[in-house]
Formats: sequence, structure tokens, C-alpha cells
Amino acid sequence: MARFLQFVTGTSKVPLEGFKALQGISGPQRFQIHKAYGAPDRLPSAHTCFNQLDFSEYTSKEQLQEWLLLAIHEASESFGFG
Repeated sequence: MARFLQFVTGTSKVPLEGFKALQGISGPQRFQIHKAYGAPDRLPSAHTCFNQLDFSEYTSKEQLQEWLLLAIHEASESFGFG
């Protein structure tokens, strides 16, 4: 869960005040999930400045979970969080 939160928000911990207190580029910014348009074989992506997760329409919940875990792993390895 901490790596997921790190992937989407840039921090591995929820603020003491809860998700409503997450900060973005210009102050408090809610956690958001957006549909990514384009090829359905793209890994999920995140915009930490906006606490935003983008993903395509996947064929199953299992595919979404697999690709999300892969994206989180790749991001943590690439940016030295692992």
C-alpha cells in the first residue's frame, strides 16, 4: 500500500488529517483516478503533482492489478524507492 501511495502521490504516508489533506502542486489536492485514452496495452501512469492515477480500460480486474503492480515496481526501481 505504501508503494502504491508513493507511486500516485509522491509520499508513502497519508497525512494525519487523512486523504483530504493530501497536498498537490497548488495546495490540497484530492486523490484522483482518471481514464487514460489511447492504446489499451499501456501501463498505468501517475501524476504526483496532482495525486492522479491514469489507466486504460483493461480486459479484467486481474490484468489491471498485474499491470498496476508492474508500474509501481518499475517506478520504485527506476527512481530509487526500492
